[in-house]
Amino acid sequence: LWENLVGRSRPFWEWALPEARAIFGGIAHDLSVDAVYGAVNIVEPGLIRVDSDEATYNLHIMLRFDLERALLAGDLSVADLPGAWNERMRSDLGIVVPDDRRGVLQDVHWSMGAIGYFPTYTLGNLYAAQMWETIVEDLPGLDAQLGVGDFAPLLAWLRQHIHVHGQRYRAAELCEKVTGKPLTHDPLLRYLEGKLAPLYGL
Repeated sequence: LWENLVGRSRPFWEWALPEARAIFGGIAHDLSVDAVYGAVNIVEPGLIRVDSDEATYNLHIMLRFDLERALLAGDLSVADLPGAWNERMRSDLGIVVPDDRRGVLQDVHWSMGAIGYFPTYTLGNLYAAQMWETIVEDLPGLDAQLGVGDFAPLLAWLRQHIHVHGQRYRAAELCEKVTGKPLTHDPLLRYLEGKLAPLYGL
């Protein structure tokens, strides 16, 4: 939520760019809010998951989860994993993987036994987008607040509705309590379309 829905938003950069100019001086002087906002929201398929954009990130997760499931089901051998990875990168993202370091070996998760962990990243994106819709309804002045670096109302909302519960509820139950709806992909799709369509003239 903080990284993407706040940190990649136009209001955030309306506040952050002058801060960057004060810190970095001439380096940031010629930048405009439009330029920075466009730069942090470029959609371009890439090799590395942690460098990917909001629109393609979940495709990286899907690829990994599908391969994990195939491994666990016995439908894919470890020896065939690099080839399967490379084929999915080509078919899903249009990327040719030059080597295993930037391919199947780029993440630490599998080497440390974190099988099945990748989907939690997509779940986080789904929960964040769904909660964001409720936040925006509850905090109608949020864009103006973010635009001047006032993050206190958002943090207070999160503390009141999310943080206060700790582990009292499972994520799906908390989401439904907070948003009034079960988790769905629709808010994430609306968020991405609402942001990217104007940027890309779609």
